[in-house]
Amino acid sequence: MQNILDPIAKEGIKSIYKIDLEKIEFQDTRKDFEGDITIVVFPLLKHIKGNPVEIANQIGNYVKDHSDIVSGYNVVKGFLNLVISDAYYIDYFNQIPDFKDFGIVKDKSGAIMVEYSSPNTNKPLHLGHIRNNLLGYSVAEILSASGKKVYKTQIINDRGIHICKSMVAWTKFGQGETPETTGLKGDKLVGNYYVKFDKEYKKEIKDLIAKGKTEEEAKKEAPILLEAQEMLRQWEAGDPDTVALWKKMNQWVYKGFDQSYKELGVDFDTNYYESDTYLLGKEFVAEGLETGVFFKKDDGSVWIDLTDEGLDEKIVLRADGTAVYMTQDIGTAIQRIKDFPDIEGLVYTVGNEQDYHFKVLFLILKKMGFEWAQNLHHLSYGMVDLPEGKMKSREGTVVDADDLMREMTNTAGEISQELGKLEGYSDEEKQRLYKIIGLGALKYYILKVDPKKRILFDPKESIDFNGNTGPFIQYTYARIQSILRKAKVDSKEIIAIDTLHPKEKELVKLLQSYPVIIQNSAENLSPALIANFTYELVKSYNSFYQSVPIFGAANEDEKTLRVQLSSAVSSVIKSSFKLLGIEVPERM
Repeated sequence: MQNILDPIAKEGIKSIYKIDLEKIEFQDTRKDFEGDITIVVFPLLKHIKGNPVEIANQIGNYVKDHSDIVSGYNVVKGFLNLVISDAYYIDYFNQIPDFKDFGIVKDKSGAIMVEYSSPNTNKPLHLGHIRNNLLGYSVAEILSASGKKVYKTQIINDRGIHICKSMVAWTKFGQGETPETTGLKGDKLVGNYYVKFDKEYKKEIKDLIAKGKTEEEAKKEAPILLEAQEMLRQWEAGDPDTVALWKKMNQWVYKGFDQSYKELGVDFDTNYYESDTYLLGKEFVAEGLETGVFFKKDDGSVWIDLTDEGLDEKIVLRADGTAVYMTQDIGTAIQRIKDFPDIEGLVYTVGNEQDYHFKVLFLILKKMGFEWAQNLHHLSYGMVDLPEGKMKSREGTVVDADDLMREMTNTAGEISQELGKLEGYSDEEKQRLYKIIGLGALKYYILKVDPKKRILFDPKESIDFNGNTGPFIQYTYARIQSILRKAKVDSKEIIAIDTLHPKEKELVKLLQSYPVIIQNSAENLSPALIANFTYELVKSYNSFYQSVPIFGAANEDEKTLRVQLSSAVSSVIKSSFKLLGIEVPERM
């Protein structure tokens, strides 16, 4: 619509005021005023002298006289509200033969890799991982819908002292137990030993302090910590027994992760492992030393000076020649471009506590001369809090991802049974529905919030069947399916109707905005834009449903149009929820 009106408005300004303007500011008309799209007149006052109301009226007259789609206008102070004709919206709606893929760009151009999850293999996934996975997966789906080729990836943190802590604890206390002998998922079993290590470590610290050691000495000299440090040295030296144990326990964890990912509904095209990448980057640091990107201090450590950019000096290689996290992140980024040469950009889904790290990483890669470094993005997100307080992995106080998904499914079942609308469902169908509702509630509650904001997650609030929730939107979708099953209307029949009910017009306007919402969501890496658009669409549909008779329409043409509108809305709900990784039930 703006594309149609913009050149007419510019031509009008040129005709009336003899001025060529590059830009005119348009916005949606506020709901408390008549109109569909608004020209903001105030910015024009830099170029046009005069009363803003008078200027708006002159432009409004010109646009109305020279446009087939503007049926009227009104001026509120410096805002020119244009009323778009019903005929325009009817014609637009009739031109879309099928809303199932509406707004989705099929032809892909420009590849982007999206990294998310990136767990440690010493513990199962928790609530924080859920937000990370949901954000990363949804952004990948949205980028794909916007016309990008997308690779989904994760880097698995499978080495280091934290992994060795679980290994030591299992060796000392495990008595050979396995996921098979205990009935536990592998990631749960290994996570239990990470917690066990921490308990034993604290006990040993307490004993050493009782024997006269300072707390600082006790923390360094606790025997179980020394064992973990020795195990790490053995692993780095390639000791066969240590490596074999490491592989065995990591395989338990990978199998557990895969089950959790499947339940959550996320996937990956490729995996990277820190055990493969932690030595990457050193060769590029050596090259950067020669070109002057990095400098060496007297102790032999290598640094980069970013003080001119408002940051500080950052180490990229220790004095003993070993890599730091920044080194391997440099190497991993470069390796990914080598592995996927068509990649033009990378999106890192990582919590906001790493904001500074990614500022430095991206700046280093730019200084190293990589053109693709201009297209690196940190999808920074806030933490997830619970009513009970902060989670701590080593103390075993995290909200386990599997437990949470199970709880959400069970709660959905309890509420559904209380509502008593499941007659005729088999037990299997009920369980399937409970899972769709429960996980939909969880995903929507997290994704409707701007990624940058912290979330206080309340499971009970998320599963409410009223308000801005997943179940409310799912219920509306199921209601529409019921209407469509009864209606048996040709969805492709072109209806010759001259006027629309205001509620019908509002729905077509919202549907028309969906492709723009997808593009904006991709540009901002924000599933929240999709989520909240869907809520607005559903609210508008429910208002339409309550105000405008469908089966009691005045004639068959009206009925057909209203059924077609209902079908279009349900298709867009299904499409938008797919971008959020949420399923919709056909019955509910």
